[in-house]
Amino acid sequence: MDTHLSDVWFQLTDLQVSHGSGAVVTTTDGIDYLDLTSGIGVVNTGHCHPRVVEAIREQAGRFLHAQVNCYRHDQLEPLAERLAQITPDGIDRFFISNSGAEATEAAVKLAKQSTGRPHTVVFQGSFHGRTHMTMAMTTSKAIYRAGHAPLPSGVFVAPFPYTFLTGEDEDQAVDRCLKEFDLLLKTQTSPDEVACVMIEPVLGEGGYVPAPARFLHGLLERCRAHGILFVADEVQTGFGRTGELFAIEHAELQPDVLVMAKGIASGFPVSAIGASAEIMSRWTQGSHGGTYGGNPMGCAAALATIEVMTEPGFLDHAAAVGARFRAGLDVLAERHRCLAENRNLGAMLATEIVDPEGCSDAGRTGAILQYLLHEERTIAMNCGPFGSTLRWIPPLVIADEQIDDALAALDRAVSATA
Repeated sequence: MDTHLSDVWFQLTDLQVSHGSGAVVTTTDGIDYLDLTSGIGVVNTGHCHPRVVEAIREQAGRFLHAQVNCYRHDQLEPLAERLAQITPDGIDRFFISNSGAEATEAAVKLAKQSTGRPHTVVFQGSFHGRTHMTMAMTTSKAIYRAGHAPLPSGVFVAPFPYTFLTGEDEDQAVDRCLKEFDLLLKTQTSPDEVACVMIEPVLGEGGYVPAPARFLHGLLERCRAHGILFVADEVQTGFGRTGELFAIEHAELQPDVLVMAKGIASGFPVSAIGASAEIMSRWTQGSHGGTYGGNPMGCAAALATIEVMTEPGFLDHAAAVGARFRAGLDVLAERHRCLAENRNLGAMLATEIVDPEGCSDAGRTGAILQYLLHEERTIAMNCGPFGSTLRWIPPLVIADEQIDDALAALDRAVSATA
């Protein structure tokens, strides 16, 4: 098909969709597909949740764009107040922008101005965005960085406990990674040069690998000891994806800065960073901003999304979705040797695909995805450094029978690609 669009976008499918509802998208020729991508973890409330759609529709009739430097609209403070109510203790001031990368970069800028320090520490396998700064912080795949050098300096990469790749048990991996983190602060950058440590509580593009609670707490202790800000990148893990509103709640951990995007507004481009009033007060007025940040329709969408997610039973259902999907994956792993490991935190699930020798098998993974798409009308994605990890990101409103259908489809796909 002729197109005037850049082909820089990687295409998971060639589907042309006309509309979506819940966990289903419908193509322009009227064919339904089960969407297990959620638009890469965005439509956690499902496609076109009616309350979110209505909030956008109502707001669009009043204001499309009210630029926050010029005047403040009546959805901006209510969103900040609502975020203060649902985020961890101590997070009570917010900057609102448009994308995950924008929010991530804003968090680094805040940390640098707040501490007066130049450096950032991230973790192997992380994905933080595609701007130059966030590319320098991203190590999940080389393609995200290739051809764009030189990237900004001042970013240091520490190891992440990915036990499937290293063959360690969790305690061994945590001990090793914390020791190497300490070594990094002795050999690559001194602690008093580090503005922030930023981590995804579950690696996203890097393989859907949950960070052990002991690892997170070990990092937090080191940050507190050295005056380093601990930044939780919850762009993909936030807003109910893991069965809690934020993944760090599983570890009962309080970050200094929280980065939010994706699921915050059910598909409207909104992101935010949150910190304490004391930290935010060190951000020089006028040193950061943006034309579209705090868009009134986006704020309305985010407020409606939060109301849906905080209703009784929503997060319980999200946790149940993850448990049901994981249980089904474990049953399939007993039947198919190529399903080498399943893991999850809530409804953020992964399956490692290996060949008969136990090596990561990107070819088989791709074949499974193609079978699911073309034979089962089910859309799923891969991730991980070798492209051999199936990731399951169902909308949190998915029905039990849709989960069961997806698992049955996977069973047939694995058999068909043997």
